[in-house]
Amino acid sequence: MKVGKVRIDAFLTGMVLAIILAALFPTPGVHGGFLHPELLTKLGIALIFFLNGAMLSFHALKDGVLRWRLHLIIQVATFVLFPVIGLVFLAVAGRWISPDLQLGFFYLCALPSTVSSSVAMTSAARGNVPVAVFNATISSLIGIVVTPLWMSLLLKTSGHHLDVAGVFIDLFKWMVLPMIIGQVLRRWIGAWLHRRKKLAQTADRGTILLLVYTSFCDSFALNIWSSTNLIVMLSVIAATLVLFFGVLLLLWKLCDLGGIAPAFRSAVVFCGTKKSLATGVPMASLIFAGHASGLGLILLPIMIYHPLQLLICTPLASRWAKEAQA
Repeated sequence: MKVGKVRIDAFLTGMVLAIILAALFPTPGVHGGFLHPELLTKLGIALIFFLNGAMLSFHALKDGVLRWRLHLIIQVATFVLFPVIGLVFLAVAGRWISPDLQLGFFYLCALPSTVSSSVAMTSAARGNVPVAVFNATISSLIGIVVTPLWMSLLLKTSGHHLDVAGVFIDLFKWMVLPMIIGQVLRRWIGAWLHRRKKLAQTADRGTILLLVYTSFCDSFALNIWSSTNLIVMLSVIAATLVLFFGVLLLLWKLCDLGGIAPAFRSAVVFCGTKKSLATGVPMASLIFAGHASGLGLILLPIMIYHPLQLLICTPLASRWAKEAQA
């Protein structure tokens, strides 16, 4: 993806193809199917977070750690502002939305920020990269705890139950523990992985695409999508756009009121508005493990939000880069 040109990258194309494959050939990826997704997804999640741990440099975080006011704004936007907006939206419009899409929209709001694209966009906008690196990384770690807690709260208020203890055990086994192992082994394999960054990225993204495929197989096999028409899709797109621009404008105004310099403003806006598909897909497989048939609909909002945030932020980063050079 090049800044200055709005271009769909191979990952987004792969995401669309994974969904099409799930629609055409759902049988291998359903629970109990040939691919055994009940085990394959967990192994895939472990691989993703092992690679993340092995390539994560905590030394790269130290330059941004002291900007506590910026960190507070970004993390509050990610884990408080977004979910509160989501709750308000569901209170107003929930009656017209299917239960799975309600879960999906709030799940989008409760997710952590991205790492790679937040840092890439901040860098492209000539912003403060250490602040972006620190917040994007910390957001991913906080999200492992906070996202399931938000989902538990929503399900509890709607009369449902989420086994939070069981979810946290699964998150620890398949996300936290592999990340710790990767970090421990980093001194031996970190440099090797960085020299083969494209290979590691291909393995990471390929695994996510496999999870996308298996996540949609059950819903297609059970014909869940028959009730999802064009109006529903357009409504989800409209809701995600309103959500994105609403938070973006609020953060921009807050930066104005706080007198935050342009170099830091881009980090605040990009880290504070983005939501992580790379974390959202594997985490959903664990949080909603008992609801495989609805997983496709639950993931729909984040899968729409992901390309939209890239398409909107790319020209924005280009514009801010030109302003920084002027």
